[in-house]
Amino acid sequence: MATYAIGDVHGCHRTLRALLAELPLDRTIDRLWLVGDLVNRGPHSLEVLRWARRLAGDMGERMTVVLGNHDVHLLALAAGIGQERHRSGLAAVLEAPDGDELLTWLRHRPLLHREAIEPGCEHLLLHAGLLPAWSAGTAAERARRAEAVLRRPGGLESLLAAAEEAPSLDKERETFRTLTRLRMLTSEGRPCPHTGAPEEAPAGCVAWFDLPDRATRGAVVVAGHWAALGHRLRPDLVALDSGCVYGGPLTAVRLEDRQVFQMANQEG
Repeated sequence: MATYAIGDVHGCHRTLRALLAELPLDRTIDRLWLVGDLVNRGPHSLEVLRWARRLAGDMGERMTVVLGNHDVHLLALAAGIGQERHRSGLAAVLEAPDGDELLTWLRHRPLLHREAIEPGCEHLLLHAGLLPAWSAGTAAERARRAEAVLRRPGGLESLLAAAEEAPSLDKERETFRTLTRLRMLTSEGRPCPHTGAPEEAPAGCVAWFDLPDRATRGAVVVAGHWAALGHRLRPDLVALDSGCVYGGPLTAVRLEDRQVFQMANQEG
């Protein structure tokens, strides 16, 4: 049994299908993980969502999709609270006859998945980043609480609201923002807005995974979100956003042996 993790798809359905055709994935026994941002900016968000929901129904717990910030943007648009920027391909989802079913499925995706894919080899699947003080257990517990808020009526609005609204949800709001949006932190642990390559960051900003006191260094974090970071492998990190939606390849990694599979952009 193998575990294949795929980076940010962003509606690039043709590229996704071509990559899957090249993967030695056995859907009856292997696991498939996606790091979020299934939708937006690319041309075929509706097709990607339909594919993901259908395959998740077939594979059950062996397929895991975590929520990314662009998936959240789609949910916000559907709830009438999102801005229409970066709406490429999202109107098709909102207007589709099965749109409500797809959005319900999407809203029930986890923010974080924790699993030892081999004995003693713990992996954390998430979209963006982690705060340095969070252990793997703390991150998982916080994710479950934020997910519970997201899935209740008005929960998304609460998680996206300003801090002065519903202060009792401050921790859940921080968790939601961190797991779906974080890239860099200051040395004091505050979010840094830099979105470019970490090597180009202003003084005092550090990639979240490079803070020396990070409590999850004993686990392997599988993430996307950061196209300017690109695909990178190191003992404690599998970064998978290789910028397919910007013309780069779509990347998959077999986590057990770190074999990399890439497919050139097929959307043109």
